[in-house]
Amino acid sequence: MRRGRVVEGSPLAPGASAASAQNDAPASSPGTAGPDSGPAALRTEFPFTLPRGYVDEDGKVHRHGVMRLATARDELLPLMDMRVRDNPAYLSVVLLGRLITRLGTLKNVDANTVEQFFAADLAYLQKFYEKINTDGTSLASTACPECHHEFDVDLGSRLGE
Repeated sequence: MRRGRVVEGSPLAPGASAASAQNDAPASSPGTAGPDSGPAALRTEFPFTLPRGYVDEDGKVHRHGVMRLATARDELLPLMDMRVRDNPAYLSVVLLGRLITRLGTLKNVDANTVEQFFAADLAYLQKFYEKINTDGTSLASTACPECHHEFDVDLGSRLGE
């Protein structure tokens, strides 16, 4: 189920949007697509470093990982999960468990792993998810139904809001 590939190579710098990281990536860096990828290639995986790190059962700390872009299916399937139905805040745990393709030397990352993350790491990954899956903002344009004045509305910046 874990799909995605890096087709442009530079890591997403803190504070940079996915679009700017894509434009700044060198064409010949490791982990890039082949010669037919061209300038319009889409980057689908993004490296991250957890602020604290996940501590496995052997006491080893895993901080470096990769998250792939979310698909519509990734966002819809967790809504059928009973844990999410019982507690909507659990959505971020299930979703991140689907999207993290690598974390240190772990063979598998799933919701059970994400449940054990420190709060600081979960908050970091929620923001990281937002950044790579949008243009880095959560603003939507709308208009007043009475006066038709157009304005932007902040839809929230935390996963599961």
